[in-house]
Amino acid sequence: MASRTPNTDATTQQLKDDLHHLSRTVEELVSATADDSRSNIKELRERAEKRLKDTRERLEARGERFYGEARDTVTHQADACDRYVHENPWTSIGIGAAVGMVIGMLIGRR
Repeated sequence: MASRTPNTDATTQQLKDDLHHLSRTVEELVSATADDSRSNIKELRERAEKRLKDTRERLEARGERFYGEARDTVTHQADACDRYVHENPWTSIGIGAAVGMVIGMLIGRR
Protein backbone atom coordinates (compact mmCIF):
# COMPACT_ATOMS: atom_id res chain seq x y z
CA MET A 1 0.00 0.00 0.00
CA ALA A 2 1.33 3.42 -0.88
CA SER A 3 2.41 5.73 1.90
CA ARG A 4 1.02 9.21 2.28
CA THR A 5 2.85 11.87 0.37
CA PRO A 6 3.51 15.41 1.60
CA ASN A 7 1.04 16.61 -1.06
CA THR A 8 -1.67 14.35 0.38
CA ASP A 9 -0.92 15.58 3.90
CA ALA A 10 -1.10 19.20 2.73
CA THR A 11 -4.39 18.53 0.93
CA THR A 12 -5.84 16.85 4.01
CA GLN A 13 -4.76 19.75 6.19
CA GLN A 14 -6.23 22.28 3.73
CA LEU A 15 -9.52 20.38 3.74
CA LYS A 16 -9.58 20.37 7.56
CA ASP A 17 -8.87 24.11 7.58
CA ASP A 18 -11.62 24.79 5.02
CA LEU A 19 -14.16 22.80 7.00
CA HIS A 20 -13.06 24.47 10.25
CA HIS A 21 -13.50 27.96 8.75
CA LEU A 22 -16.87 27.01 7.29
CA SER A 23 -18.14 25.56 10.56
CA ARG A 24 -16.90 28.61 12.47
CA THR A 25 -18.76 30.92 10.08
CA VAL A 26 -21.95 28.87 10.41
CA GLU A 27 -21.61 28.99 14.21
CA GLU A 28 -21.21 32.77 14.02
CA LEU A 29 -24.30 32.96 11.84
CA VAL A 30 -26.32 30.92 14.32
CA SER A 31 -25.20 33.04 17.27
CA ALA A 32 -25.87 36.24 15.30
CA THR A 33 -29.46 35.23 14.65
CA ALA A 34 -30.00 35.25 18.40
CA ASP A 35 -29.05 38.96 18.42
CA ASP A 36 -31.55 39.66 15.64
CA SER A 37 -29.52 42.58 14.31
CA ARG A 38 -30.34 42.59 10.62
CA SER A 39 -27.09 44.07 9.31
CA ASN A 40 -24.97 41.61 11.29
CA ILE A 41 -27.03 38.65 10.08
CA LYS A 42 -26.83 39.76 6.46
CA GLU A 43 -23.03 40.17 6.64
CA LEU A 44 -22.50 36.79 8.31
CA ARG A 45 -24.87 35.10 5.88
CA GLU A 46 -22.92 36.49 2.93
CA ARG A 47 -19.64 35.33 4.49
CA ALA A 48 -21.10 31.87 5.12
CA GLU A 49 -22.37 31.62 1.55
CA LYS A 50 -18.99 32.71 0.16
CA ARG A 51 -17.07 30.22 2.30
CA LEU A 52 -19.51 27.47 1.43
CA LYS A 53 -19.12 28.24 -2.28
CA ASP A 54 -15.30 28.38 -1.99
CA THR A 55 -15.16 25.13 -0.04
CA ARG A 56 -17.48 23.39 -2.51
CA GLU A 57 -15.33 24.55 -5.46
CA ARG A 58 -12.15 23.33 -3.77
CA LEU A 59 -13.70 19.97 -2.93
CA GLU A 60 -14.95 19.54 -6.48
CA ALA A 61 -11.53 20.44 -7.90
CA ARG A 62 -9.79 18.04 -5.51
CA GLY A 63 -12.28 15.30 -6.31
CA GLU A 64 -11.70 15.72 -10.02
CA ARG A 65 -7.93 15.73 -9.51
CA PHE A 66 -8.05 12.60 -7.30
CA TYR A 67 -10.29 10.88 -9.84
CA GLY A 68 -7.89 11.74 -12.65
CA GLU A 69 -4.88 10.52 -10.68
CA ALA A 70 -6.64 7.27 -9.74
CA ARG A 71 -7.77 6.72 -13.32
CA ASP A 72 -4.24 7.29 -14.61
CA THR A 73 -2.77 4.93 -12.01
CA VAL A 74 -5.27 2.16 -12.77
CA THR A 75 -4.76 2.62 -16.51
CA HIS A 76 -0.99 2.45 -16.08
CA GLN A 77 -1.24 -0.72 -13.96
CA ALA A 78 -3.63 -2.36 -16.41
CA ASP A 79 -1.27 -1.53 -19.28
CA ALA A 80 1.67 -2.99 -17.34
CA CYS A 81 -0.31 -6.16 -16.64
CA ASP A 82 -1.33 -6.42 -20.29
CA ARG A 83 2.29 -6.02 -21.42
CA TYR A 84 3.44 -8.68 -18.95
CA VAL A 85 0.81 -11.16 -20.16
CA HIS A 86 1.75 -10.54 -23.80
CA GLU A 87 5.48 -10.82 -23.09
CA ASN A 88 5.13 -13.91 -20.85
CA PRO A 89 2.08 -15.87 -21.98
CA TRP A 90 3.11 -19.23 -20.53
CA THR A 91 4.03 -17.77 -17.18
CA SER A 92 0.67 -16.00 -17.09
CA ILE A 93 -1.15 -19.24 -17.90
CA GLY A 94 0.77 -20.99 -15.12
CA ILE A 95 -0.07 -18.26 -12.60
CA GLY A 96 -3.73 -18.39 -13.60
CA ALA A 97 -3.81 -22.18 -13.28
CA ALA A 98 -2.14 -22.05 -9.85
CA VAL A 99 -4.58 -19.43 -8.59
CA GLY A 100 -7.48 -21.49 -9.95
CA MET A 101 -6.23 -24.60 -8.18
CA VAL A 102 -5.86 -22.76 -4.85
CA ILE A 103 -9.36 -21.30 -5.13
CA GLY A 104 -10.73 -24.73 -6.12
CA MET A 105 -9.06 -26.36 -3.13
CA LEU A 106 -10.42 -23.70 -0.76
CA ILE A 107 -13.95 -24.08 -2.14
CA GLY A 108 -13.66 -27.88 -1.99
CA ARG A 109 -12.76 -27.81 1.71
CA ARG A 110 -16.19 -26.49 2.68
